[in-house]
Amino acid sequence: MADTRTEEMLMNVGPQHPSTHGVLQVVVKLDGETIVEADPVIGYLHRGTEKLAEDLQYTQIIPYTDRMDYLAAMLNNYALVHAVEEAMDLEVPERAEYLRVIVMELNRIASHLLFIGTYLLDLGAMSPFLYAFQDRERIVQLFNEISGARLTYNYMRIGGVKWDAPPGWIDKVREFVPHMRESLKMLDDLITGNEIFLNRVRGIGAYDADTAIAYSLSGVNLRCTGLKWDLRKNRPYSVYDRFDFEIPVGEHGDCYDRYILHLREMEQSLRIVEQACEQIPDGPVMGKAPKFVRPPAGEYYSAIEGARGELGVYFVSDGKDKPYRVKFRRPSFVNLQLLPSLLQGQSMANLIAILGAVDIVLGEVDC
Repeated sequence: MADTRTEEMLMNVGPQHPSTHGVLQVVVKLDGETIVEADPVIGYLHRGTEKLAEDLQYTQIIPYTDRMDYLAAMLNNYALVHAVEEAMDLEVPERAEYLRVIVMELNRIASHLLFIGTYLLDLGAMSPFLYAFQDRERIVQLFNEISGARLTYNYMRIGGVKWDAPPGWIDKVREFVPHMRESLKMLDDLITGNEIFLNRVRGIGAYDADTAIAYSLSGVNLRCTGLKWDLRKNRPYSVYDRFDFEIPVGEHGDCYDRYILHLREMEQSLRIVEQACEQIPDGPVMGKAPKFVRPPAGEYYSAIEGARGELGVYFVSDGKDKPYRVKFRRPSFVNLQLLPSLLQGQSMANLIAILGAVDIVLGEVDC
């Protein structure tokens, strides 16, 4: 019998494929249906944000942060203004900090809802996508009322927030919390026990805590391995130390754990929002920030817990009203580097399941 001979095939996944969640290209080398090698190609959405920021005043950079992780823009806004406030030792009014926490946690929920919906859509389920977007729309409407925008908010300011919540807005948020809890229970019942879903995600794309640390992963991609690390708890900022909430962790580091953590984290965000709505004080929403922001000369780094992990801002000041250098630590960019090793030896069918579970946003990958 003659020896059989197979040839490897090179295939491009993306950069227009819906399941790449944006303009990501993955060049895969296949032996039959098995992935031998995978090479992510990024940069299609690169806008030069960090270089542009060096020619902008600090307050002018805020709208640019909206367009990084455009699914969690409130968190991007806060990361920048928080870094500058720390550098200048600015005092922020308490009401402003509570409003910041409320909108950031609502944005985390909206981002996680989009993950749940699109991830299930990647795996072939339509209904969860529609339910998730229905609830996300309620959050987007709340953001529209407080900021005047639905996606890129430009709401944070150095020293506070753009303006106070409109009359009745806090009450609407209070009403949203029990509704969202019921919706999360419905999503849990609909998805988590589904046999087809479990077969697609359990044991797929698994890695351990040592690997996560070696690759500098953060957020859900770190906590799914069992490591309880969340900057809101481990290095508290804003007023997070005043709230009672838990940090869910996984056990197996697989796609299932990453899915379930998104679900559980939304429950904890609702706890924070509920407590913030009860505790929020009256008062001003802007502190005494100078008209021209000029941090003292030096190097500064500040990080927060973004929707996808540690979102850091590093900048160098020479004492002027524009930064000398700016660098963002974008969790989507850092987390994506694990993809080639995760895909090696997997089937093509698992490529989409693994990529979707990493939960990247290309605006943040490319910046």
